[in-house]
Amino acid sequence: MNYDSDPTYKICSKCNTIWKTRSDYLADPEIRLVGYQVNFKELELGLFLFNHACMTTMALEANLFSDLFDGPVFTERRTGCEECPGYCLRRSELRSCPTHCECAWIREVLQVIMEWQKVKVLPG
Repeated sequence: MNYDSDPTYKICSKCNTIWKTRSDYLADPEIRLVGYQVNFKELELGLFLFNHACMTTMALEANLFSDLFDGPVFTERRTGCEECPGYCLRRSELRSCPTHCECAWIREVLQVIMEWQKVKVLPG
């Protein structure tokens, strides 16, 4: 799916700000990635948590960002093993994970989002 062709990507439930595309959403300096809530049964249904300047938090499913990752996807979950730092268990932890775990791609997508160029779009 092309998330930059949808006529309305996201609407803030508090202030009704509209982002027409995912790129607009991620580039908005009033949006900040603040966490990730894991879903171990279906990783794609985990939630990326974003704060908006209007003081609301928006949750978007990880599957909406999966196309931002093009690296290896591991098949085994390693949560709780000796080399696992437990990042997925802490909602506000956004660092990459060094473990070759099925959850690692999520951690890399978090990095892509955090590094997204912020640009204020003028109304118009």
